[in-house]
Amino acid sequence: MQAGAFVSVILVCWNSGKYLPRCLDSLEAQTFRDFEVVLVDNGSTDGSLDGLAEKYPRLKFQIEKLGRNQGFAAANNIGVRLASGAWAALLNTDAFPAPDWLETLTQAIARFGNQCVYASRQVQADLPSLLDGEGDVYHVSGLGWRMHYNFPVYTAGEPFRVFSACGATALLPREDFLAVGGFDEDYFAYHEDVDLGFRLRLRGLDCMLIPQAVVHHIGSASSGKASDFAIYHGHRNLVWTYFKDMPAPLLWLYLPLHLVMNLVFVLFFSAQGRAGVILRAKWDALLGLPSMLRKRGQAQGPGKGRAASIHAAMSRNWFAPLLVSRQRKKYLRSKDAMIQSREALDSK
Repeated sequence: MQAGAFVSVILVCWNSGKYLPRCLDSLEAQTFRDFEVVLVDNGSTDGSLDGLAEKYPRLKFQIEKLGRNQGFAAANNIGVRLASGAWAALLNTDAFPAPDWLETLTQAIARFGNQCVYASRQVQADLPSLLDGEGDVYHVSGLGWRMHYNFPVYTAGEPFRVFSACGATALLPREDFLAVGGFDEDYFAYHEDVDLGFRLRLRGLDCMLIPQAVVHHIGSASSGKASDFAIYHGHRNLVWTYFKDMPAPLLWLYLPLHLVMNLVFVLFFSAQGRAGVILRAKWDALLGLPSMLRKRGQAQGPGKGRAASIHAAMSRNWFAPLLVSRQRKKYLRSKDAMIQSREALDSK
């Protein structure tokens, strides 16, 4: 273990050879140097970890090979436990931070303090005029989404509060991460960052988006956007998060909206011919509820009396998911036009 690192950057790899070199190049170029890289491999078979210490002599590595894919949540938990830093920076291997990324985040710690999680501005690596997200929104219905996903990049202003940090680019106090149990490994992947952010809020931590801390992100590089894998885990896990984390007064207040939201998505995906995966997700969510309710006591314990502040951090407009979806469709049409234009130029 490397002693004395202020930040431990946690990288979870699974056949990441396509993106890992660019990610490590970005880390090697960081202006802030007091960090280590804890690389946890989920059973890669592509040789992407061979000779890393020799290729990147400026980086301090810890490498843990798990031998099989244990999922994003479990692998990150192992990485944070191995880390020596006071702060854990979670970074996906398809995410490429700007040279001043860690420097900007450590300056934010000095400004806003230790009782906070810090989220980065994510820019789409392939279309850098579009955002990939700015932290996570949590709606009172139990639905979560990435703030400003597919929106045009705008001039960065002052940091602002978000509900939670996307797990692809989050900076968290290591001891608090461990105190709340880290990521819930039953989730495997998807919505685990919102669940973690919820439990950290129950512990009393805030979350700030630092727009000057920029990371270029490919996104969904391992599982694909809107894949069956993503639909299943995302829609199973959002049910678990609602029942495990929502403070009691809010759980009962918004339960009808939560049930309606789940029904809408069942109908939506069924109309697309994907009834099998969405019904399996909801059925398995119900089967897993007893286990989640047993975890509820631990999650809620330190958060009693914090319902009001947590409620204030949520999106409370009942129609917000619909409004965001309509706005996103507008920007998606612009994005499709940009892609077609770029492809036309590339073909010349």
